Amino acid sequence: MKRSVFPALVIAVFGMLFGMMLRYLVDNPLEATVANYLRSGLHGIGVALAGWATHLYFASRRSEWISRWPLLMDLGLRSATMAVVVASVLLGLEPLLYWHRIAAWRVDTFPKIFVAAFFGALLVGLAFELTRLVGTRVLLNVALGRYRRPVREERVLMFLDLAGSTSLAEAMGELRVQGLLTRFFYDIDAAIVAHGGEVHAYVGDEVIVTWPLDRKKSDGNCIDCFFAIADTIAGKADSYREEFGMVPGFRAGLHAGPVVISECGSSRRQLAYFGDTVNVTARLQEYCKEAGRKLLVSADLLSRVRPNSNMLVEPLGTAQLRGRAAAIEVFAVQRQA
Repeated sequence: MKRSVFPALVIAVFGMLFGMMLRYLVDNPLEATVANYLRSGLHGIGVALAGWATHLYFASRRSEWISRWPLLMDLGLRSATMAVVVASVLLGLEPLLYWHRIAAWRVDTFPKIFVAAFFGALLVGLAFELTRLVGTRVLLNVALGRYRRPVREERVLMFLDLAGSTSLAEAMGELRVQGLLTRFFYDIDAAIVAHGGEVHAYVGDEVIVTWPLDRKKSDGNCIDCFFAIADTIAGKADSYREEFGMVPGFRAGLHAGPVVISECGSSRRQLAYFGDTVNVTARLQEYCKEAGRKLLVSADLLSRVRPNSNMLVEPLGTAQLRGRAAAIEVFAVQRQA
């Protein structure tokens, strides 16, 4: 609830300040009264919240139908819808706030506002698609040049993959399995974000999630994230059975340690993670199948991350992971009944 209310409050405050600033910059100084600034603030709040609500609709699964369209058509419809909503709210609030000049405002200003709202929404839509493509944090770090040279950071990594994807591809066909993966990755994203994770990459049937790790013991968000994903998929089980005839299973490995991060490439830049921590996490995820467990974590992770009290941590001894000379201590984690 708090995660949904807080952004709306921030948007409302921003809209109020923007409305007041616009009055200060554009309107006649003779109209600079407290009442008029209050009207402008309320106008800004209404417009900002209307635009935010429209954005939430198009960012939700309810608008999945439009995601199948070409990007330019998608952006065009979103922008036109946003412009209609914003202009309509402006038109609806005008007689309530400025009843004495509504007729002139409709004729002279409304068309200009509609055009401005359309192109403003188009720019916002392009920025939103860019952040969805590369991630907000990645985009910011690339813009600031943080990873132009390799940087070592302490990170938690989770490698999570769909169980039995090869046999699923044989039984269902590659296109339907890809549709399953697309749906699966979409459905689990909210749980990842809610637990402070950041999707680093999708690799085939696998998603790589990362968390920053400070010097102190961190909370168990990374572990809780796995079970939140399990709850999400369990809650949508009937929908998966109806669409795909099965409910996807998955396994994950969690590990913590130093990671070297750097920008790679020229024509298409991306952030790449290097180091033993990455390799161990990948092998730990693979070891889940051999160990017959859904979630395996390393001793290094447990020394840095504090599992919540409802988690049962079972030591499995040392394991010789593929491609690694040194064995590591492995633990299975599950929720207590």
